[in-house]
Amino acid sequence: MNATITKEPSNGDVSGNAATITDGNTSGDVATNTDGDAAVGAATGTTGQAIDARQVASPGADASTDADANSLGRVDLSLTGMTCNACARRIERRLTNAAGVRSASVNFATSRARVEYDARATGAASLIGTVEEIGYGASDAAEEGAAAREQEATRAEQTQLRRRFIVAAMLSAPVLLVAMSHGRVAAFNVSWINWAQLALTLPVIFYSGWPFYQGAWTALKHRAADMNTLIATGTGAAFIYSLVVTIAPGLVAAEDHSATMPGMNGVGGMRVAPVYFEAAGVIIALILLGRLLEARARGKTSEAIKRLMGLQPRTARVVREGGREVDLPIEEVVVGDVVVVRPGEKIPVDGVVTEGASAVNEAMLTGESMPVEKSAGAQVIGATINGTGSFKFRATKIGRETVLQQIVRMVEQAQGQRAPIARLADVVSGYFTPVVICVAIAAFVVWFIAAPVESRLSYALVSFVSVLIIACPCALGLATPTAVMVGTGRGAEHGVLVKGGEALETAHRLTTIVLDKTGTITKGQPAVTDVLTAAGFDEDELLRLAASAERGSEHPLGEAIVRRASERGLALADVSAFNALAGHGVEAQVGGRRVVLGNLKLMTDGGVELKELRERAEVLTEAGRTIMYVAVDGRAAGVVAVADEIKADSREAVVALQRLGLEVVMMTGDSRRTALAVARAVGIERVLAEVLPEGKAAEVKKLQAEGKRVAMVGDGINDAPALAAADIGIAIGTGTDVAIEASDITLIRGSLQGVVTAVALSRQTIKVIRQNLFWAFVYNTLGIPLAAGALYPFTGWLLSPVVASAAMALSSVSVVANSLRLRRFKL
Repeated sequence: MNATITKEPSNGDVSGNAATITDGNTSGDVATNTDGDAAVGAATGTTGQAIDARQVASPGADASTDADANSLGRVDLSLTGMTCNACARRIERRLTNAAGVRSASVNFATSRARVEYDARATGAASLIGTVEEIGYGASDAAEEGAAAREQEATRAEQTQLRRRFIVAAMLSAPVLLVAMSHGRVAAFNVSWINWAQLALTLPVIFYSGWPFYQGAWTALKHRAADMNTLIATGTGAAFIYSLVVTIAPGLVAAEDHSATMPGMNGVGGMRVAPVYFEAAGVIIALILLGRLLEARARGKTSEAIKRLMGLQPRTARVVREGGREVDLPIEEVVVGDVVVVRPGEKIPVDGVVTEGASAVNEAMLTGESMPVEKSAGAQVIGATINGTGSFKFRATKIGRETVLQQIVRMVEQAQGQRAPIARLADVVSGYFTPVVICVAIAAFVVWFIAAPVESRLSYALVSFVSVLIIACPCALGLATPTAVMVGTGRGAEHGVLVKGGEALETAHRLTTIVLDKTGTITKGQPAVTDVLTAAGFDEDELLRLAASAERGSEHPLGEAIVRRASERGLALADVSAFNALAGHGVEAQVGGRRVVLGNLKLMTDGGVELKELRERAEVLTEAGRTIMYVAVDGRAAGVVAVADEIKADSREAVVALQRLGLEVVMMTGDSRRTALAVARAVGIERVLAEVLPEGKAAEVKKLQAEGKRVAMVGDGINDAPALAAADIGIAIGTGTDVAIEASDITLIRGSLQGVVTAVALSRQTIKVIRQNLFWAFVYNTLGIPLAAGALYPFTGWLLSPVVASAAMALSSVSVVANSLRLRRFKL
């Protein structure tokens, strides 16, 4: 169910002391759908209703708008053949410009593309063809077996990289040894040494390095340039130059002064120009090593998803006709099947317990270490671990609809989105390769003109190749997505589901956290907190009589009393002459005694003398409790106090948020007295009380008007407009049927500690992204001029192409390694 929300500007006013409490006499910002009904949405509570409150439409939306919405398609494509961020940008541009495509986003780190399109104009098959037209591979990531094929392709890629690297390393090592001897080893000073180097280098070029040349040719055919272009041009120039020197040394014969250049060898007493076979071979070997290490590191960034996927059991024990228990593959379980779970087993799918009881460990999904008691009627989540008991449950969600699969999908979606902070890197990457080629050509020309005639070609070639090789757009392209991948994965392990990079980036700039009271700070369920007795009554007797009278009531306060009596093991008496007194309380005959339970007015009207009992009750009223007086046979018997209990860790979470420098505000529709009592208990100073559901969004906007960046944390469907209006909406749930589509961040657990985790994780992730971008920019800013020989006039340094290739490989690996530090994130 989707709710279409329209937001009207608030004309209402809010009065009250901002520092302590504000009345909620607010109008405006009423969420309505196009039929004028109140819109419900955003978060889930225990009911598990998930409604998307972020779809905004004007009240006059016509049928064509509905048709457009219905025709919107979305597909995730698994991509192959990308070697750098420039590849990702090229695919993204081609998809964006394809007919019927509304938006496209390609993530180099995950090798995924997300495309939204008009299903009337195009489809997944057409989009796959669009990608294949420009030389890359693509497949629908949602197809059956796609994940397995993707993992197999990744393993094959790493195997191929390893094989190519081993060949390149083994054959380049002796060539490098010859080059590093500088003619000082007599055994290498033979006429055929250059031919030997050529023979060793040929397999490196045409086997190990072939993907670079193939990629460069594909890019050239589409009038583009990427990382392959730089590598192919650099190594190709070094190889072709050395090939000419070897085959026809007279064409580029050097003068005596060229003996100072590395790689030069004598042939029959004639001095010849140096060869650079070692540069071509070793560069390819080092770049392959870098890509191999990078591929392994990138694989680790997605370990969170792999761990989540690994939680899913393979089989389920299903009850068939005649009570027969059959072990079936998880794929064959259908909704309605009764599944048996024995001690220590994983729960295969989501469902509701029908028989038996146990304690279930849900830590792998919620982060909560304490087992959760489950009995008939309780919901269970697939992939959690049963304790010592056994039970049966009816399957309610299977396959992609289970909570585990929803979490996996959300993490994948988050990892596929780019953070706004990455836009600068994207822009730079788009121009990077052409600019580097221009710089390399300029360096060649300058050195060819400025260097001594006898060695100018060698100097020019060294600087040309070094500039091409040291430039690394990959480091820029990996800086943000790898950190987002690790950060969102780590968040999922803590029960915090972040919708994407943009949510992560916004969360780190938050200044104010608005907490809904009921169900967020409190448990959202009334509970008996105090029992006061008058002379002649004890607590158990008073509670037994009150619970017996309330047993026929459907009022939440009455249910709380019955629940407390049940917890104490009290046997309730039969009731007769039950009468609900609307707005006041109840009366009934309990075991021959007339019991009246209700508010102060009910007691006063009945002539019940309360005496000191009223004074004691006033103290509880000041503490925010709801008071119910009990009279037995016309005489005051005691007081039962009920309140929505504060969650055990709410105060600790509020203090932690304040230590992070955040202002914490509580917003509630409850009375001032109750709101202030709860606020004092958890340490919140600013309270917005008596705010109607339709006024919550207006209160959020007023905070934003004060220049604050606001996160709204809520658990109920009435929080939808406020969640939508806030800079960040955080839905706090119970771990079942979480509102994944309704918020920027979803907390699987019903604990406010998840908010602390989300903010702290966001700050740490953005810190790592900034470090990555800084070092990637610094590396390229310093490395390219150094490779071009800008420091040679002052220091005599001219960077070797071999050193340049090692530096380039190290830059990408270092960026990924820095992102992997987030795996150690702890609150």
